Amino acid sequence: MRREYPEAPRVGVSALIRQGDTVLLVKRGAEPGKGCWALPGGLLELGEDLADAVKREVREETGLSVEPTDVVAVQQYVEGRVRYHYVLITFECEVRGGSPRPGSDAADVSWFPLAEALKLRLTDTTRRILTKGNRVYLGTVYRR
Repeated sequence: MRREYPEAPRVGVSALIRQGDTVLLVKRGAEPGKGCWALPGGLLELGEDLADAVKREVREETGLSVEPTDVVAVQQYVEGRVRYHYVLITFECEVRGGSPRPGSDAADVSWFPLAEALKLRLTDTTRRILTKGNRVYLGTVYRR
């Protein structure tokens, strides 16, 4: 199924990875959100377990091995006349190994103190998660 102007919503996963007062972010190398900083993540593959998907996506984008520990947020992202429609499930994850390095569609990867991260050009969904804290919530981000 195509990403732009899809026939049905796409399911995505992302990872909130913290160490102390820092959070791991990737600079997006592709649309939507190209050039913005975001939580690492991507699309669920057909038949794939959600936890396995977030582990795979984090490994592909950052080189880190992680273990999901909890669901932090469930959101929708809908852009324009449905150019993009994602249902995003964000997991809190703990690092199990590896060193951060950009991979796949990530232009960069870095740890940021939360206060500094909030000053960056973030995707709307990432900003909502970072400002809401560690609470499960439902939300919709509409971009026109």
